[in-house]
Amino acid sequence: MAADHSGDYHKGEMDIHEQAATFDMFTGMAKWGSLVIAVGLLFFTVWFAVKGAGFIPAAISAFVVAVVGFLALKKGANAH
Repeated sequence: MAADHSGDYHKGEMDIHEQAATFDMFTGMAKWGSLVIAVGLLFFTVWFAVKGAGFIPAAISAFVVAVVGFLALKKGANAH
């Protein structure tokens, strides 16, 4: 008895556009979400935990980290 192997996987023949788009979306959300969390943690840490600092120093430090993070994470910065 011979099995029909017409449905077997053949390397390089699958359309992977959907998987690639999902992977790109996941990595993008992970990196930008990490930046948002880092900026938020820095803002609230400086605002509430640093003696003598208040809202303005916390906002300035969070803004600086947000700008540097944006420049580091934007699409063209580390494209292979």
